[in-house]
Amino acid sequence: MERRLDVVSVNAKSGDLLHLEFENGEKRIFEMLLYMDKLPLPQMKDFILFAMATVEYGTVVWPGNIDLAPETLYDKSTPIQDQDTSPTTFTMREQPK
Repeated sequence: MERRLDVVSVNAKSGDLLHLEFENGEKRIFEMLLYMDKLPLPQMKDFILFAMATVEYGTVVWPGNIDLAPETLYDKSTPIQDQDTSPTTFTMREQPK
């Protein structure tokens, strides 16, 4: 049985992508789109809530007791090819008038 890898950092990107870093230093991208229709995740379609992702207890959590298992985050994510690229921080875009 493999040891579970904890998430150590998360950055929400473009409405459905999580940029993750695991305790072994590996950086991966997790696509939330396939999970957005499963309870309690439909509310995650609200990007303001989605962008509130933080790390607690080794996994990604959101307000309202929403979380995903770190095993799912690791197994269903893809490695970022350039491991030297630091993730950029999320910035809200101004809505067009």
